Amino acid sequence: MFTKVLVANRGEIAVRVIRACKELGITTVAVYSELDRNALHVRLADEAYALGGQTAAESYLNTEAILDAIERSGAEAVHPGYGFFSENADFARAITDRGVAFVGPPPEAIEVMGDKISARKAAEDVGVSGVPGTTEFVTDVSEILAFGESYGYPIAIKAAYGGGGRGMKVVASADEAASAMESAQREALAYFARDEIYMERYLTKPRHVEVQVIADQHGNCVYLGTRDCSAQRRHQKLVEEAPAADIDPAILAAMGEAGVTVAQGCGYTNAGTIEFLYEDGEFFYLEMNTRLQVEHPVTELVTGVDLVELQLRVASGEVLPFSQDDVEITGHAIEIRINAEDPAEGAFLPSPGPITKLRTPSGFGTRWDGGYEAGDEISQYYDNLVGKLVCWGSDRSRAIARTIRALEELEIEGVATTVPADLAILRHEDFAANAHSTKWVEEVLDLTGVAGATGAAPESDEPLMKREVDVEVNGKKFAVSMWVPEAAAVASGGAAKPRRSAGSTSGGAGAGNGKVAVPMQGTIVKVSVAVGDTVDAGDTLVVLEAMKMENNIAADIAGTVAEINVEEGASVGGGDVVVVITPAEA
Repeated sequence: MFTKVLVANRGEIAVRVIRACKELGITTVAVYSELDRNALHVRLADEAYALGGQTAAESYLNTEAILDAIERSGAEAVHPGYGFFSENADFARAITDRGVAFVGPPPEAIEVMGDKISARKAAEDVGVSGVPGTTEFVTDVSEILAFGESYGYPIAIKAAYGGGGRGMKVVASADEAASAMESAQREALAYFARDEIYMERYLTKPRHVEVQVIADQHGNCVYLGTRDCSAQRRHQKLVEEAPAADIDPAILAAMGEAGVTVAQGCGYTNAGTIEFLYEDGEFFYLEMNTRLQVEHPVTELVTGVDLVELQLRVASGEVLPFSQDDVEITGHAIEIRINAEDPAEGAFLPSPGPITKLRTPSGFGTRWDGGYEAGDEISQYYDNLVGKLVCWGSDRSRAIARTIRALEELEIEGVATTVPADLAILRHEDFAANAHSTKWVEEVLDLTGVAGATGAAPESDEPLMKREVDVEVNGKKFAVSMWVPEAAAVASGGAAKPRRSAGSTSGGAGAGNGKVAVPMQGTIVKVSVAVGDTVDAGDTLVVLEAMKMENNIAADIAGTVAEINVEEGASVGGGDVVVVITPAEA
């Protein structure tokens, strides 16, 4: 087993891996951006190294900075978490070329399965079929139009080197093809540092079912049941369950065996997930995620297996301690992703900012995996996952009831969250009856009146005399305790003040007066109009990227564009007026 592991990630997953390492007696090394200097994963790690920069590209996607931290820390292994470099073969190879273990599959397997197009080919080569789609990168909008003529609409455009809904756009008609392709490429580049895309037929009402596999370096591979991740918005999961319910056990077993077949066919080792779409008694291969999934805790709760521990043991060369016959599924588990987003009646608007209060639930069968504490800040530059609430029950109905109870206990203030929408999902009769699909949240679920409240910031507590100060020496972080006079503590904000990054603001957009404001902090990635253009209410004016998600900012009235106050690449704060429209004459 390793003695020192560097975690090349941030937030909830970095915290999860650090905790698993500590339980195994492994020294942990964190890396951090300028904005994450005081982050929870940094506070929990034994050592921490600065990467510099604010954005993901400047920090967590900075290969040289991470390699330097590996060298300086003497880490024997690197756990990539999920997102960022977790499915990047070049990064994995750069790690292994230095004689450092990569806690994940070999680079060759990532190259095959991390590229969704070659992954489709690899699955087909071992007899596992997917939905109709392309096996070459899409490079021109004419290819999308031709595919639409052959297979019909809608069409899903996807990032070839990504997952989790990032860089995925649905094309409902030929008129949307060009803008969807452009948006998908921008998102893919921002989140995965690669902008290659492909496309496939978009099924009407499928369920999203996935198979968790784990393979060692000695030829053994098993699957740990299934998960249903059908409750989604913007093709990103809100609610995940294990096992997938109300599907013929024979079909679930066939999915599991297909997952193992795909993994073994590409020489896969470590943890991975094979995703399928299920509809009308048939399942289709979708893709393979060559990493640990966000929703792995539900599998852990129904199998009793610590997946991160298994990842570490497999990466260190150990043999899997059980066979397929030893895997038992007990009860039902549900995971709720708590995102810093305002449901906003279905708009799901990112809500970055400081967390002023965080009270997590507890009780039998209740687990919280979080990346933040009260006083920490959700930055616009990173994913907006605050944490994951995971509940186990003896059956699905008990798990749903326990999850509702736990969500009602959860208190988060300072940022809006998806909790109100999560409760609406869990309380709906369609969800209870397993009558939902991947499009159900956006097409059926009525979120009228459902919005996330940020909550009022509490009054400051009495200032603390003892202060914890972070000192950085040659890029390595040290925590130092020091006592200061009460007046000095008050002057510096005290321990009760939230940690905030420069430029954080809050505010809302105006409505109906022609002064179009952005609803949240972010970056303008596209300006779609020019001064003098005539627009109708609802037309897209600019595209705002916040928390790696693109949001179309639309005209609130019909009229003529009189002012454009931003340009592409500009940073804006919530409430900033970006376009002014002169109303059309009645």
